[in-house]
Amino acid sequence: MAAIKVNPTRMELKRLKGQLATARRGHKLLKDKCDELMRRFLDAVREAKELREKLSVTLGDVDGRFSIAAAQTDPRMMTAALMLPAGGGELSVGEENIMSVIVPRYDFSYDKGKSASPYGFAFTTSALDLATDELTDVLPELVHLAQLEKTSLLLCDEIERTRRRVNALEYIMIPQYEVQIKEISMKLDENERGNLSRLMKVKDMMVKAQIEEARKRDMLDTDEEEECDHAR
Repeated sequence: MAAIKVNPTRMELKRLKGQLATARRGHKLLKDKCDELMRRFLDAVREAKELREKLSVTLGDVDGRFSIAAAQTDPRMMTAALMLPAGGGELSVGEENIMSVIVPRYDFSYDKGKSASPYGFAFTTSALDLATDELTDVLPELVHLAQLEKTSLLLCDEIERTRRRVNALEYIMIPQYEVQIKEISMKLDENERGNLSRLMKVKDMMVKAQIEEARKRDMLDTDEEEECDHAR
């Protein structure tokens, strides 16, 4: 850690102690935020994993039904049957704030009243009907899976940024403040001890001077008494 020169004054010591207290509070808040983001992230990842496994099975069944329908139906009739959409859907996009992270919210609705197959049943098989119905039913879950995965990515980025800030406070700023406060405190203590030593020396000198003056006065008084005795 590079040494930073600071003024060894009480004002500077007070300022650094205030900054240290602020840094510790910020560290605690950021750590709590990181823990909550991690919890939300794990919940989203867990839900996305379960939904992905479920959709993998469902889409595998849909793909199998489409393969059976394609094998049993004339390719031209198959293409014509799937040329037009079966119905209409609506996707609404919103936002949600999770610990200062703006994540998307998708809401997909499908109009089942318009979901009747747009093709005739004379030249198609029931496997195609089942495949299209299952694919229609799985669309909202696919949209929800996209929402979960995007949320997981955004939370992951915010967790990384928050961890960098927590580490910067924990391993750089807070130790730096502590070192500076310790250095200033030691310097102030040293100055105080030096001042105390000087005051004690001054006091000793004053006491010695008073003793000398008292001794001189005693000697003068003694001389005057002797002179008075001689005069008598």
